Amino acid sequence: MKNITVIGSGTMGNGIAHVFAQNGLKVSLVDVNPAALEKALNTIGKNFDRQIAKGATTEDQKNAALSNISTFTTVAEGVKNAELAVEAATENIDLKLKIFKEMDLYSPQNCILASNTSSISITRLASVTSKPSKVIGMHFMNPVPVMKLVEVINGYSTEKSVTDVIMNLSTQIGKIPTLANDYPGFVANRILMPMINEAIFTLHEGVAGVSEIDTIMKLGMAHPMGPLQLADFIGLDVCHSILNVLFNGFGNPKYAPCPLLSNMVTAGKLGVKNGEGFYDYSHGTKELVISKSFVK
Repeated sequence: MKNITVIGSGTMGNGIAHVFAQNGLKVSLVDVNPAALEKALNTIGKNFDRQIAKGATTEDQKNAALSNISTFTTVAEGVKNAELAVEAATENIDLKLKIFKEMDLYSPQNCILASNTSSISITRLASVTSKPSKVIGMHFMNPVPVMKLVEVINGYSTEKSVTDVIMNLSTQIGKIPTLANDYPGFVANRILMPMINEAIFTLHEGVAGVSEIDTIMKLGMAHPMGPLQLADFIGLDVCHSILNVLFNGFGNPKYAPCPLLSNMVTAGKLGVKNGEGFYDYSHGTKELVISKSFVK
């Protein structure tokens, strides 16, 4: 496998493109917004500079990787030579279904179609294609260049040969693939999101404050990041969306998003991505400052 297409140039998409290109694969990065593509290439360059500063790569390797990436503004152009197309759009079922229809229509017959979704059914995405046996989940973790795990998700009809190719490819690019089956939230978010939701309920009910909750989980449970800070990092809208997928998929009220989370998303407090969530990021440093919304 030499030609990879990544659809969506946001945080996850540019990270996925970075890793494939760094490992010698030709990458077609697709986004309808030319400015987003330019921003993605700048981000990839800066992330390589961080790796160079840490001695993890070299300037020559950076330049070679960047030369492996081409950009396109239409799916039709981006996937025409793809052996693997990875959808990395926002966690919206209607958008993903639209992209999968286009990937199926314009890609070669033998192209594997993958989604970086963190919760949406692979079987549902496969259902709008003509080749559901070649559809699979490839859930990378953020930040993609750093995190080792790839959660590989089999849809109902995914062929074993396709699974084997994706498992081997994940290893080839320096990741550790772990296999899961297609049920709401898969493994990672079925376990992670209820924990984050419970932390938000703990705040909502006045059991403890933001810093207290995160400190207890960091120092008491050896988590590298507290659940409220992690929610900010993931995006509160993304957390809300995944919890709704779990709630609707299982019909169990234990997965219902905390009302505080719902209110914050409605108010546009989404975390790091727009400067305020449980913490305030508008000051432009890594120091955590409790959001004014939670200062009594």
